[in-house]
Amino acid sequence: MIAKSLLLFILLIIVPDVWLWFRYLRRQRWWAQMLWFLPGMALVIATVLQARERDFVPDDMTPLNIYLLIMGLIVLPKIVMALCSLFGRRGWKVGAACAPLIWFVLLYGSFVGNSQFEVKHVELSFSELPDSFDGFRIVQFTDAHVGSIPPALLQLAVDSINAQKADLVVFTGDLQNKQPKEILQHQELLSTIAAKEGVVSVIGNHDYADYIEAAYDIKGMNEEWTIGLQQDMGWQVLVNGHKLIRRGQDTLVVAGLDNDGEGRFPQKGNINMALWGLPRNCFVVMLEHDPSAWRRKILPHSHAQLTLSGHTHGMQFELFGWSPLSLFKKEVDGLYQKGSRYLYVSKGLGGVVPFRFGATPEIVVITLRKN
Repeated sequence: MIAKSLLLFILLIIVPDVWLWFRYLRRQRWWAQMLWFLPGMALVIATVLQARERDFVPDDMTPLNIYLLIMGLIVLPKIVMALCSLFGRRGWKVGAACAPLIWFVLLYGSFVGNSQFEVKHVELSFSELPDSFDGFRIVQFTDAHVGSIPPALLQLAVDSINAQKADLVVFTGDLQNKQPKEILQHQELLSTIAAKEGVVSVIGNHDYADYIEAAYDIKGMNEEWTIGLQQDMGWQVLVNGHKLIRRGQDTLVVAGLDNDGEGRFPQKGNINMALWGLPRNCFVVMLEHDPSAWRRKILPHSHAQLTLSGHTHGMQFELFGWSPLSLFKKEVDGLYQKGSRYLYVSKGLGGVVPFRFGATPEIVVITLRKN
């Protein structure tokens, strides 16, 4: 994480320090100037040390989490002060007044919001839904990131999933942070998740081996191991495939695409494979980790009536239900509709960095109704 953005991190530390010094502190006594630069110098050294980790994140997340928290507590207020100073010589006072608010958000999100939890209920009606599946209940959970999720939160989530007595449980990707050994210590707990029609999962971008520095064959083995561990837990992993659920003469299809993201994220979803051999008039619930695939592939190239996704985490930061990520992406959190077709994007449970402010960890209970 740090190694790939080392220059950016150092600039974020140095530029506000130098700008505020030049604008306000350069005529102060030498020891006062040294005290001003001392935290930044320590952060630069810590940043260089963190960049020695070649994988996306280290196996032990504790030093990285401490570094990121201290970075936020020191650097973010200085950035705000520097920006406010552009609007007048006394503008830095406005920025300084924002510091307690920034500290509150960072500390609350790191130690309180990260452990909160909610169960959301969504009811959707479809004219194409087979009569036998009226009232069919699906529990979706996603983005567990078991390498960094608080164990108590994961236990609460599993208990809440089972308490729903759902017809089907679906997991929509990112079970791990970077490698399958993170799953091992939670495998017994995750194996207890149960539903009438079982547990179905798909692969997210973190479930591939893109976040480790290793030989090609090692990466391939890791990806197979990740899938194998889920299968050992009794989950059915849909790798561009589908599962048929039958009730009498009626059938519901649960299809799963491999991760299909934008930019640097893996683009491995194959709709033709996922829906191979299915009639055009069947009812399809599509699982796809990255919601950007809904407009790019699922809407134009399939007839899937409902798509379930995760990936965004609601940016792990929301104010009164609004996420700044919505300025850049169309589907960030919640329910979206295009004609008679729906997409639900869940904020998920965890994240690589254990922080949540406003974007409360969740599971989603979706009830299908015949319109």
